[in-house]
Amino acid sequence: MKKFFVTNLIFLLALNLLIKTFWILGIDRSVQNALPMGEYGVYFALLNFTYLFNILLDLGINSFNNKTIAQNTSVLKKYFARILPLKLCLSGVYIVLLFCVSFIVDYDSYARFLLFWLAIFQILTSLLTYLRSNISALLLFKTDSVLSVLDKALTILFCSCLLWTSWGKKVFCVEYFVYAQVLSLAISTLVALFICLKKTGFISLVWNVSFMKAVLKYGFPFALLTLLMSLYNRIDSVMLERILKDNGVASEVYASGFRLVDSVNMVAYLFSVILLPLFAKMIKDKINIEEITKISFHLLLFISLSFALLGFFYSYEIVDYLYTKHVSDSAEVFKILCFCFIPVSMTYIFGTLLTANGSLKKLNIVAFCGMILNIATNFLLIPYFKEIGSAFAALISQSITAILQIIIAVKIFQLKINKNYVFRLLCFVICMVLCSFAVYKIDIVWTIRLCISIVLFCALSLVFRLFNIKEIISLIPIQAKKKE
Repeated sequence: MKKFFVTNLIFLLALNLLIKTFWILGIDRSVQNALPMGEYGVYFALLNFTYLFNILLDLGINSFNNKTIAQNTSVLKKYFARILPLKLCLSGVYIVLLFCVSFIVDYDSYARFLLFWLAIFQILTSLLTYLRSNISALLLFKTDSVLSVLDKALTILFCSCLLWTSWGKKVFCVEYFVYAQVLSLAISTLVALFICLKKTGFISLVWNVSFMKAVLKYGFPFALLTLLMSLYNRIDSVMLERILKDNGVASEVYASGFRLVDSVNMVAYLFSVILLPLFAKMIKDKINIEEITKISFHLLLFISLSFALLGFFYSYEIVDYLYTKHVSDSAEVFKILCFCFIPVSMTYIFGTLLTANGSLKKLNIVAFCGMILNIATNFLLIPYFKEIGSAFAALISQSITAILQIIIAVKIFQLKINKNYVFRLLCFVICMVLCSFAVYKIDIVWTIRLCISIVLFCALSLVFRLFNIKEIISLIPIQAKKKE
């Protein structure tokens, strides 16, 4: 099981790191640099505004479907024919509500124009996610991995023509950036639909009201969790733009720091893509989940702590390398937000474990507390500290929710945590901090200092037995094949 997990995880990470890292740090960053000051900030705020209503596109269907199909693949065709019409119906409700609220919060006609296309973007994203949930539930992780990057690969192709050709530079604007993303998603969704139909065979769409009610009732806890998490993860930039009324400037500064963290959040999210159906199947088959949980925890702790420390010490250098505007302000935001990656990573492990177990009531209570805390701290801090206040609000709320989820998961699954293990982890963290500070003080080029730090981090992970060399070798697919 560990070999299966690691093999698919490596493939998924390799594809996503290659494509999505270039998308976030190459294309998305270049778009922000190419647009006039504040224009990307407005786009970023509107995009996050559309995320706040994503509950209506899903209502827990995707999580319910992934877990159910993983545990019983025989119902795939039946569910597929009945859920697709429901998804289309919810899409109509989503657009209507989105535009009603856009009038209430006083968006102008240009903003509503962008909102329409961003709504199409969200509808296609939700549909693609649903189609992929069927594929990953069948444990076809490599196929799902390709689909997870297909839309970004196409967007990179389209945007490269717009950003870096003589014709594209003359006509480039934020609208074309949105169009490129919508077109890429449409193509990817059609490909995913074709793959699903190959697995189900010909289907006839069924409008079954009783089935839909049952799915929505069962999926409501998932939907509520999605809504609450969207609110405390995405509302920051919306509140910045609405409270400060500065034509999107603070939101754009926040976006610069957030983008770097969002790029690595993708790594933690990819763990959950594999872990959810895997946990669901293991729990059903009464297989011990402790080993998979432990290896996931060690991997993400190492990755997230390394990123946070390097981001903190080299925030200005990294931001200065990537951006041409508001470098100092964005670096200060990034210095705080980079530590958010640690609690977010833990959420993607222990939150996913609790989701697979069906412990949604507890998860929703935690998420509700996180939402209230995030909104309250944003209201208090934004007027005085602007984007810095919003960054602190994110760090506080995400840290508290992650700690609560870990405590609940440990209690439910009775995960073994002894004092020696905790002491070893604390020593590992302290040594990483001290090494980071010591290397930072060396008077050499910052990129060399950064590389030295990474080498030292890897050495420390072996010294403190976060990873075992023999176990790592045994998990490598090539080694497995040789043994066979």
